[in-house]
Amino acid sequence: MIALDDRTTLAQYIDTAHAAGARLHLACEVAGIDLRTLQRWKSSSGLVEGDGRPRSIHPALRHALTDTERANLLCVANEPRFADVPPARIVPMLADEGVYLASESSFSRVLRAHGQTTHRGHAKAPRTVRPPTTHIATAPGQVWCWDMSYLPAQVQGRWFHLYLILDLYSRKIVGWEVHDTDHSDHAAYLVHRTALAEGIAALTNKPVLHGDNGSTLKATTVLAMLNWLGVKPSYSRPRVSDDNAYAESLFRTAKYRPEFPPKGFADLDAARAWAARFVQWYNVEHRHSGIRYVTPAQRHAGEDHAILAARHALYMQARDANPARWSGPTRNWSQIGAVTLTPERDAVVATHAAAERQPLAA
Repeated sequence: MIALDDRTTLAQYIDTAHAAGARLHLACEVAGIDLRTLQRWKSSSGLVEGDGRPRSIHPALRHALTDTERANLLCVANEPRFADVPPARIVPMLADEGVYLASESSFSRVLRAHGQTTHRGHAKAPRTVRPPTTHIATAPGQVWCWDMSYLPAQVQGRWFHLYLILDLYSRKIVGWEVHDTDHSDHAAYLVHRTALAEGIAALTNKPVLHGDNGSTLKATTVLAMLNWLGVKPSYSRPRVSDDNAYAESLFRTAKYRPEFPPKGFADLDAARAWAARFVQWYNVEHRHSGIRYVTPAQRHAGEDHAILAARHALYMQARDANPARWSGPTRNWSQIGAVTLTPERDAVVATHAAAERQPLAA
């Protein structure tokens, strides 16, 4: 868009060059505009009033959200159950209830117009790192991640120890314990109890258990238990902090929950009670962004395919009801396939997944 002063100056320069014998279209080309543009400026009020586009009145689109729809959308977004939930999770939660109000981007636009999109949290932008080779999970029970994190007590200098085991494929917390000391016996007991709960004794291929290089997770007691269970241990590479990113992300989610006490836990029972509530919420209620906003329990049980198919059908109905609101395909509700412990090339993942589907030799 060329300002009025610049238009007038360019037109004067072009007229001067043309009067001196220059070809008009060549003078316009040197000035950086088209001959048709100069003719349009002179035929209308382009050299008097300037560009009229900023002052033009655009009619409302027929497929735009009405004021009533926007008010209803804002009312739903402000319901108590959505108080700390972003549009990325509100939309699939409503879809599971058979309700379609608007797309995720429409939710974001309406909330932004009302000043309700303030970012919460103190997370920094992730850095791009070199993708290493990794373990690949194509179903539940193939790769587990585990780690230990500190839970603060109300007494300064005292900590409780939270042990968690996460299924890489489904993101379900399959085992957890809270203790007042960090000891290898606690870790060994947790692995044993989780193996019984998940029934790995009946599995032909036992899971891989990935953890960091902490002394507790590499203790002889733990290694002996893993060997007895048939679980293969895996450890992060030395001096690489993000080889166990899923477990670290889980701890971050836990400690940024509104229910996490900022002043610490009063005692061990309080820490265990909070951990039990968090695990229940994370497994059963939390719509996980990494698995198309289904809950870890639904994906672990294989229910995510039907849920995502129902969402896709709902979106197709919404597009058929008002096709002018859709300029392209509907939201991608396809099921997430193989999951890698750390980023890996698509060709490697596809090859591994194909090998997993091959029948066993007799």
